[in-house]
Amino acid sequence: MSYEAIRVELDASTHVATLTLNRPDKLNSFTRAMHREVASALDKVEGANARALILTGAGRAFCAGQDLADLDFTPGAMTDLGALIEEHFNPLVKKLQSLPMPVIAAVNGTAAGAGANLALACDIVLATKSASFIQAFVKIGLVPDSGGTWFLPQRVGMARALGLAITGERLGAEKAESWGLIWQAVDDADLPSAATHLATQLAQQPTRAIVATRQAMRQSVTHTLEQQLDLERDLQRDLGNSHDYMEGVQAFMEKRAPRFQGR
Repeated sequence: MSYEAIRVELDASTHVATLTLNRPDKLNSFTRAMHREVASALDKVEGANARALILTGAGRAFCAGQDLADLDFTPGAMTDLGALIEEHFNPLVKKLQSLPMPVIAAVNGTAAGAGANLALACDIVLATKSASFIQAFVKIGLVPDSGGTWFLPQRVGMARALGLAITGERLGAEKAESWGLIWQAVDDADLPSAATHLATQLAQQPTRAIVATRQAMRQSVTHTLEQQLDLERDLQRDLGNSHDYMEGVQAFMEKRAPRFQGR
């Protein structure tokens, strides 16, 4: 399928896919049509031989969330926001969280509303030092969605999460890094190369182990220690039968670099 609101690239030599939100004149805000394109592209990436994904935006913004111009504000026929979220934003967050590969958000500018939380749904967030994260929902009388009320308290604690959510204040990337909201803030000119370098590095690692590590850390939020120990045991048993485990051990014994295949 051809895309109008996004771009998708796959580097066959590195197994790195890049999905670029491409409505720069609208700060890459989402319409229903754009949601359908992103969903199709993520299915395509998953079906290809990709082992890492970069999600970024074109122009001066990463994503400004929902495009309000795509909603109906006619009295008596207003867009049901719950239905919109259930049909589009929630499946997108779940998809990003469940892709069988590491996902890097390369935040190139403003990430506001659902756009901020889509970045947080990725495994690792890199951002330009000029970028900012804004929980803009309160400014139009709404609650953070797209996982915002789940991601924020986990990453920055309840006090900071509530502060960001109920004031809607802008959080700069460098402070976001110092708070633990994102992985790293980099110089603006360095973001593309930093994201590509990291994605290429991760694509060469044992993909199943990365995905299992992600799973274990996320499930720890609701697990007791005993449940987590059991999960670690089960995941380790499964990975112990993988090609990449055997390759890693063999490479260690032969004192050479491992050649992981993601299986």
